[in-house]
Amino acid sequence: MIAVDLQNVSKCYSIYEKPVDRLKEILSNNRKCFHKEFWALNDINLQFESGTTTALLGPNGSGKSTLLQVIADVLQPSSGTVKLCGRLTAILELGAGFQPDYTGRENIILNGMILGIPKDEMLARMDEIAEFAEIGDFFDQPIKTYSSGMIVRLAFGCAISVDPEILLVDEALAVGDQAFQKKCIGKIKQLQERGKTIIFVTHDVASVRYYCDRAVILNGGRVVDKGYTKDVIGTYEEIMANKDLVAPKLIVQPQLVK
Repeated sequence: MIAVDLQNVSKCYSIYEKPVDRLKEILSNNRKCFHKEFWALNDINLQFESGTTTALLGPNGSGKSTLLQVIADVLQPSSGTVKLCGRLTAILELGAGFQPDYTGRENIILNGMILGIPKDEMLARMDEIAEFAEIGDFFDQPIKTYSSGMIVRLAFGCAISVDPEILLVDEALAVGDQAFQKKCIGKIKQLQERGKTIIFVTHDVASVRYYCDRAVILNGGRVVDKGYTKDVIGTYEEIMANKDLVAPKLIVQPQLVK
């Protein structure tokens, strides 16, 4: 079964040199173009099978985090389709989705609402999340008073407590201390044993070899290699060792709009 199916997914951003250029373009009724096009993702076709753990690898700016955000429906693709099979939870940017003035407890309920989970169900999971996060009295304090490690503890605890079929993780494990990372390893192993689909962004090749049976290599917003980890990890190491192989972003110069 396919858990995540991406067909011809692209993401383009309009880059304006000056804020006034955006206004000029609007006032021209889009007859003139004052922006450049920045293609963060370009024609991505990927399928993630249920029960697999896949690493998204590539140099900085290759489109890894953007791809996760598109899968998580945080970003809408400029073109293409994303199909999911099962409940998805994600740990993306540190504290993404959390309201800084809400307490940890309140943010958990809010996060559940965003995922479509009833408040009663999230309240029933509250003790489990608090136990995992290990942030003590801060659990009932505003998120803005948390350290980065405390935020990621809460985010990870919340994400895995809702029993996701698909889990997305963007570099979150690099933030916590060794004790927290060990706890996360145990949870990830449990999810793998239960046949969950995991996709995560990392630069740690050792973690990729340990956790992942599959890997996807991105460069310049495109897929340059994919397959079993042992077969494609060499492509990533070659790209990282040779800066000349790092593809530049596609920038289209401003032109008249016909």
